[in-house]
Amino acid sequence: MEIIKAPLEGVFYVRFAPIEDFRGSFSRSYCYEELKQVGLIKKIAQINHVISHKKGTIRGLHYQISPRAEVKMMRCFLGALYNVVIDLRPESPTFCQWFGIELSAANQMMLIVPEGFANGYQTLADKTEAFYFSTEFYAQEYERGIRWDDPLVKIIWPVSDPIVSLKDNSFPDYHTK
Repeated sequence: MEIIKAPLEGVFYVRFAPIEDFRGSFSRSYCYEELKQVGLIKKIAQINHVISHKKGTIRGLHYQISPRAEVKMMRCFLGALYNVVIDLRPESPTFCQWFGIELSAANQMMLIVPEGFANGYQTLADKTEAFYFSTEFYAQEYERGIRWDDPLVKIIWPVSDPIVSLKDNSFPDYHTK
């Protein structure tokens, strides 16, 4: 595992170095000790599997507030997606800035989204499957969201005419306090 700092403080992505032979390959997808060194891991509470049927599907931008704030580790195992994170920490020098990265079956990378960030993605291919590990259990009363086209954040999504759920489309504009 190679843990790489992203442009937003506290966000990392991971490149894996598979060991290959005539049978195929092996790579470690999670190492508590290595991830603990960058201060991100508490425990894994849930592993979620998401299937999106159509290219252009947006899921998010979601986050949970304290006391159920969570770290997420995102991976794409089939197809490709463009994963976006937004820094929601008011004291951060990158407050309200976003970072996007392609995660795909081909590049086998993982994005680590720390507490205090909203997370969402848009599929770049039909039949895209993603897994994400979460350090907290889902708690509806602590769930929040930012609309995918929020005018304050101004995310540039790669696929025009996105497919967005009613729930994700109904999140309010994000307002700084």
